[in-house]
Amino acid sequence: MHRCPKGWLMILIMLGVTLLAAQAVSFLVGPVQIEAGGKGVLSATLTMPADLKQTHDPTAENDYFYLKASHPALIFGQLTYPQPTRVKAEDEWEYHGSVTLTLPFALKPNAAPGNVRITVEMGYNLCYESGMCLPPAMKSGEASLEILAGTAYPNPTDPNEDIDPDRTTASLDSTANVEVMATGATADGPKSPSSKTENPVLRFLLFALIAFVGGIIMNAMPCVLPVLSIRAMSIVRQAQEDKKRILSHSLAYTGGILVAFSILAAVVVILKLAGESVGWGFQFQNIWFNIVLISIIYVFALSLFDVFIINAPGMSGASKSSSRGGIWGSFAGGLIAVPLATACSAPLLGPAIGFAFLQPVWVIPIFFLLIGLGLALPFILLGFIPAVLKVIPKPGEWMNIFKEIMGFVLIGVALWMLHDLYQMTDGDYLFRVLLFLVVVSFAAWLYGQFVRPEYKSFTQWNITVWALAIIVASAMYYLPYKEKVPEPVTVTQDGLFIPAPKAPAGWYQFSPELVNTLIARSEPVFLDFGAVWCKNCKLNETRVLFKPETMDEFKAKGVHLIKGDFSRNDPELQKWMENHGRAGVPFNILYIPGKEPVLFSEIISRAAIQDALALLPDKE
Repeated sequence: MHRCPKGWLMILIMLGVTLLAAQAVSFLVGPVQIEAGGKGVLSATLTMPADLKQTHDPTAENDYFYLKASHPALIFGQLTYPQPTRVKAEDEWEYHGSVTLTLPFALKPNAAPGNVRITVEMGYNLCYESGMCLPPAMKSGEASLEILAGTAYPNPTDPNEDIDPDRTTASLDSTANVEVMATGATADGPKSPSSKTENPVLRFLLFALIAFVGGIIMNAMPCVLPVLSIRAMSIVRQAQEDKKRILSHSLAYTGGILVAFSILAAVVVILKLAGESVGWGFQFQNIWFNIVLISIIYVFALSLFDVFIINAPGMSGASKSSSRGGIWGSFAGGLIAVPLATACSAPLLGPAIGFAFLQPVWVIPIFFLLIGLGLALPFILLGFIPAVLKVIPKPGEWMNIFKEIMGFVLIGVALWMLHDLYQMTDGDYLFRVLLFLVVVSFAAWLYGQFVRPEYKSFTQWNITVWALAIIVASAMYYLPYKEKVPEPVTVTQDGLFIPAPKAPAGWYQFSPELVNTLIARSEPVFLDFGAVWCKNCKLNETRVLFKPETMDEFKAKGVHLIKGDFSRNDPELQKWMENHGRAGVPFNILYIPGKEPVLFSEIISRAAIQDALALLPDKE
């Protein structure tokens, strides 16, 4: 058998990647109907594999990264390059994910009406992060344009009257910039830390402070409140027995939070180094992660009803009294609080995490730990200022009642997450998960009945092993999941307008091609990126975005409503958010023709929507 020499193998691999990249070039022209003498924009979008990049030297003419077009009826202006995703040097810009080049044009006043086809050519030269580059490639194609009768300029019959290209370029700058904002870095999005007008150290410290404050705000997230309340009551109970233990419990809770965030940061760093596109809350896109978290919350709720008490097998009666609600319970509370808190991007966290994800990977653990310290701050203060506990009533029966109420709250959280899981899978799989939880309930009851001081050590260890075996066996039987092929959707005009599932009529499914087309036509676009597991996303939609009165206001301004579903991993959505300095959902932005886009906070108000819409003229 003949083996392919390594050199030839490398060439074949490079050729294959080059061909693959060549298929990821798309051309758009907008508007698609123009009067003679009118203006438009031609754009080309290059979509790159995750492990490749495109470089550009803004200080010199680039022979390998360009956009050219020709047609006798058109006069083309100056080619526009968007802001880079990263600046390595003054003469070396880098683009990752996708990049759009724009070329403004004007129709000659004497252009004859009718359909024309513009010859377009895009050249590029992709490289690996290691420095090795693929051979230069070129993609050619055609863009269709309809020239309408009439003219936007006086004296249209003079065949010698041409449009000044410089004037044309200047008049189209705003349109071109809007197109760039849709697919690359934006004026609202990531700026390079090497900018001469910004101090990179102060910028880093500012976003670090924002991350810390965002962590504090996370304590107000609905899913985190039950865990915080339970831990607070546990500390109160321990404090009445020994006030010196308040600080140790607070530090244990803080330790659990920091360990959980450290693990999460490590996973993010590993995935990014492997070339994967990840964002805040990415773990909720995994079905198994959701099931594990649902199970932990459900088991935690059962413990609040005293179905079982976490005891080490073989534990004596003396050690039981000291371990119940002990240090490990506070540490576990911190571990559980983190995954619950990361289901959404809280206010202020979006810009901070977006900044961190665009920096070298060593920045990510620092920001995650700062967020963790912010989340733990109330308990840290409680540990160092125990006098605050004087305002809380003394322990009594009310604490047992409160504990059981929190048990019902946690069951409600688990049911909410099961609903999210149903939307990510289907009803049959949800039923299998419910059966699994029934088995988990039995295993927890079995453990609670026999892992107690009155039974021999052998019995306690035997029951513990059996309880774990029952859970593992039922998971292997009930939980395997096979992705189903999505059902076909109804496509409307242009083949791009696909009604968005789980949204009111008038919302359409996100695609870069659709948004680029609309922006190239100078039409306003509102994007809503959310996920079924994102509680803030659902709050924004039910309270503001999906309200009939809000949709009427969008309609009055002629705004196209586009929705992206980030429930499962979607590199296109992730890259789009990163290009605007965000790393997770909720993500909402309004593109306004001729102006900078409006990027909204994670929690949207109707007043904020109305203020943004006021920048648009009424629809004619």
